[in-house]
Amino acid sequence: MPASIGGVSAPAGYTLNPGDQVAVDVFGEDDLRANGRLNSDGNLTVPLLGSIHLAGLTPTQAASRVTELYSRDYLVNPKINVTLLSYGTRHFVVLGQINHPGMFEMSPSGIDLLEAIAMAGGYTRIASPERITVRRHDASGDRIFKVNAKRFTKGKGGSFLVEPGDTITVGESIF
Repeated sequence: MPASIGGVSAPAGYTLNPGDQVAVDVFGEDDLRANGRLNSDGNLTVPLLGSIHLAGLTPTQAASRVTELYSRDYLVNPKINVTLLSYGTRHFVVLGQINHPGMFEMSPSGIDLLEAIAMAGGYTRIASPERITVRRHDASGDRIFKVNAKRFTKGKGGSFLVEPGDTITVGESIF
């Protein structure tokens, strides 16, 4: 069940990502307020503290982190709230044998591979659902996943979760 966090509704346990807009409020210290988007490294610039890494933390964990940092040198027992104001844009790309190739936006809670293909207009008549590749770039570099989506549609269970930045390529069937 989504928890309401400030201006947007986020899934329970949502962790902050680069591009998310957050507000940092310090009770009783209006000049220490910060409002901005996490940069590509997942950092936010906060008065007195400079750039701090908040990506990968829930808003509650981020508030604890900022509280800890202010408590070290600047404030006694600060009351801090971190609010998610808006999500950063999350895109994935679908290419190959589908009806509407292109870039698509996804929700913060993620999307299943079959939903992604449906958003791209479904398979063409010469598509090969058992020959799908997903390229994912992360901290360790590019990774390639080979996915047989035909197994998902035949009731054999399983799924593949698409992540922001993924490039999905649907292969062509060999006649």
